[in-house]
Amino acid sequence: MKRSLLDKLNQRKKEGTFRSLICLDGLVDFWSNDYLGVSKKKISVDHQEKNHGSTGSRLISGNSDITVSFERFLSDHFRSQSALCFNSGYDANLGFFSAVPQKGDLVLYDEHIHASIRDGIRLSFASGIGFRHNDLNDLQEKLRRAADKYDCIYVVVESLYSMHGDFAPLSELTTICDNERIFLVVDEAHSAGIFGENGSGLSAVYSQNIFARIITFGKAYGAHGAAILGSEDLKDFLINFSRPFIYTTALPTSNWRRLEKIFKSDLSVERKILKKNIEFFNSLTSEIETFSSKESQIRALRLGDRETLHRAQEDLRKKGFAVKAIYSPTVSEQDECLRINIHSFNDEDQITQLIRCIDSLNS
Repeated sequence: MKRSLLDKLNQRKKEGTFRSLICLDGLVDFWSNDYLGVSKKKISVDHQEKNHGSTGSRLISGNSDITVSFERFLSDHFRSQSALCFNSGYDANLGFFSAVPQKGDLVLYDEHIHASIRDGIRLSFASGIGFRHNDLNDLQEKLRRAADKYDCIYVVVESLYSMHGDFAPLSELTTICDNERIFLVVDEAHSAGIFGENGSGLSAVYSQNIFARIITFGKAYGAHGAAILGSEDLKDFLINFSRPFIYTTALPTSNWRRLEKIFKSDLSVERKILKKNIEFFNSLTSEIETFSSKESQIRALRLGDRETLHRAQEDLRKKGFAVKAIYSPTVSEQDECLRINIHSFNDEDQITQLIRCIDSLNS
């Protein structure tokens, strides 16, 4: 391999940020995005269709009645005019941001926004500028400076930030973006299924003020796929111009049948248990410094420098807990943390033992 590429790999190893694939089967799960344990549910699917696999893109042979029906269901469930399904959250974000913002437009994105959104912006012909995380004053200042320079402006946030577990100020953002040239886009990947009425997400109550919402099924719903919610015109535009949608082989219809059953099942018990576990976690961790909101199932703990984080991750794994230390470049160097995800299937004893182990690391 090219020397410069090997040098980049070696630099990662030297800095202690080298990534590798691991399996932690058998450990107590405090690291997956399966917040409600849906991936573990046995959900039977009646294979009524002739094709059990994939046959092509949705614009050729990969579309089906079940996919169209599921999209209609999603639009009703999430209070949207339309829904368009993609194969993953990454595909959806890449598909939206590479296609919709045009030359002469500006995308203002929160600096903690997901990498897939940044990649989509880079593939577009629009300009992209970050604003300080959850800093509405910085956002408004950048909007003021950009007011007469661009055809239109897209403001992009996550309703619940995936690495630090804090929430976007959606009410204030919808007020700021109440302008015919400013379009608010909200990624609901880590909040859909958990928050809002029947898991409709944090932004559903503001749906009339939001241009587009991205819903990912790989977190609380434990499945493949994602959907972009918005107007019928937006859906038509994506079908015609979003390359990740146009040129991707469609997921098999069995995937959408399973998802429809998941959505129509009652997950209220799992949500209540998750909320109870979050409250119990809070009762044990008042002295631990965190970036995260107390209402969030995602907890980013400040434990010290990179070496301390790595040691904490490995010590916890030896004691039977699957957790994840988050390093740069996933987050900035000053935001490196130990990320813990709370689930409905965790019990109070597991949470208590985890916190005792964390406390022992600091003693």
